[in-house]
Amino acid sequence: MANMKKGTDKIEIEYIFGKHAAREVLKERPDVVVEVHLAADFADATVVKLLEHHKTVKFKILNEKNPPRGVSSKSAHQGIVIGIRPDKLTIPYKEFKQTLKVTPHTALLVLGEVQDPHNVGAVIRSAAAFGLAGVLIPPHNQAPVTGTVVKVSAGMAFRIPLVTIPNVNTVLRDLKDSGFWVYGLEGEGTTKTSSETYPKPTVFVLGNEGSGLREKTKELCDELLSIPIHPRCESLNAAAATAVVLAGWASRHGEALSL
Repeated sequence: MANMKKGTDKIEIEYIFGKHAAREVLKERPDVVVEVHLAADFADATVVKLLEHHKTVKFKILNEKNPPRGVSSKSAHQGIVIGIRPDKLTIPYKEFKQTLKVTPHTALLVLGEVQDPHNVGAVIRSAAAFGLAGVLIPPHNQAPVTGTVVKVSAGMAFRIPLVTIPNVNTVLRDLKDSGFWVYGLEGEGTTKTSSETYPKPTVFVLGNEGSGLREKTKELCDELLSIPIHPRCESLNAAAATAVVLAGWASRHGEALSL
C-alpha cells in the first residue's frame, strides 16, 4: 500500500494494493474506488467477481515495472493496485451524530493530535475490534487517513465510521451535552482501567504521542484514565495503551461486540 498522494483534477488519490486490501475495499466501500490497475495474468476469483459487480470502476493494465506513483515495483502488490479517495472514507460529524444511536453500550474514540499514521491505523483497528461506534478525527496537527493508515488498520478503516470533526474541544462539549462521559487517556490519571465500569455512553480521548492531551482538553475530561502496569515498565505506546483501554471497556459491554 502506498502512502504517497496523486492529484487528478484536484482529487486526492491514495493507492492500496494486494488481494486482501482489494477484497476489503470492494466489499465494504466500493464507493471510494477511483481506479483499478490489474496485471494481465491476475486471476483471483473473489476479487474478479467483485470487480465485475462494480462496472463503473475504471480499469487499467498494471505496469509492474512502473506502477502508479508511490507504489514500489518491489511491492508485494499481487497483481492489483487500487486508487481510492480517502476523503470519501470519512463523514462529517454533524451527519454522523444524526444517525448515532446512543445507549450505555456506545463508545467513541477521539484522536487529539495523534501524528504517527501507524498509530492512527492501529487504533482504528482496535476501535473496530472492540465494538466502538466511530473514530473521530480533527483536521489540525493530526495524521490524516492515508494509504498507510488504511494498511495498518488491516481493512478496518473500511468497516468503522471515520468521522471528521472541526475541533476536539468543541466536539467533546457537544458529546458531554448529549450524555457522554469523557475519559482522557493519561499515564498519570487517577481513574484506573482495572476498576472502572463505564456505566454511561463513553468517549475516550487519545492525545499526542509525545506531549499527550492538551491542557484545555484535559479540563474537559470527566476523568483521566490510566493503566496499572508493572514498575519495570515506564509506559505503553499510544496504540498499545488504546488497545488495552478499549478491551477493558468491551469486557464490561459485551453487547457492543455483537451489535
